[in-house]
Amino acid sequence: MEEEISQLPKRIALVTGASKGIGLEICRQLASNGVKVLLTARDEKRGLEALQKLKVSGLSDVNNAGISGTIVDPEVQRGLKFEIEDRSSKAKLSSGRSMFENKLFWSKLVTEELIPLLQLSETPTIVNVSSTLGQLKLISNEKVKNELSNIDSLTEEKVDEVVREFLEDLKEDLLETKGWPIILSAYIVSKAALNGYTRILAKKFPNIATNAVCPGFVKTDLNHNSGILSVEEGARGPVRLALFPNGGASGLFYDQMEVSTF
Repeated sequence: MEEEISQLPKRIALVTGASKGIGLEICRQLASNGVKVLLTARDEKRGLEALQKLKVSGLSDVNNAGISGTIVDPEVQRGLKFEIEDRSSKAKLSSGRSMFENKLFWSKLVTEELIPLLQLSETPTIVNVSSTLGQLKLISNEKVKNELSNIDSLTEEKVDEVVREFLEDLKEDLLETKGWPIILSAYIVSKAALNGYTRILAKKFPNIATNAVCPGFVKTDLNHNSGILSVEEGARGPVRLALFPNGGASGLFYDQMEVSTF
């Protein structure tokens, strides 16, 4: 792998959610491999603190372009927020709405904004950090499972419809009846939707290597450090995919370093 990396042309990588945890470690490992890193964060103060940590450790080829979402058109931001609130304003669990906003919709927005730039790159690559909890085997709803597993007919509209259906069933307390997961339901469905979106991108843009990866059960603030892997271990899978040479695998789901199933 080190030999492959040494032969790569200079790359630029934008990392979202990079103020701490796996995102910050991905920045560190990419910069250590000679990649110019654009660190982004939702909280500007934390983003700048993360940037300083990297520079103190000797990684100077990292900057804060994109902090606070400045790469996204404010009108698009407002339109998305209205759409999310309109779809699920009556949901009984507000955490379900925010889960999809954080795990899916913003990922889609950032990706769509960057596609034109990626198409100008010699080694265009998209890596979505997902989870094995998003694998379709955890969803009992056969209709949803069939829609998300059929890559030939899968579209963004169908993924959006799955999300709308889930939020509606969440509002009506019909998750168990309709075959949705009961525990961590919003997280599981948001990751399944992200995996579906990843496959759509790979099909729509065959020149862009697009994959999803589960970093493993990593010790982070989100799980109160109950994971079994360090952030260094968790970042290896995403970084490996980001550094694949041109013409690498696309449209796949990885469980850490190994190809797995959607």
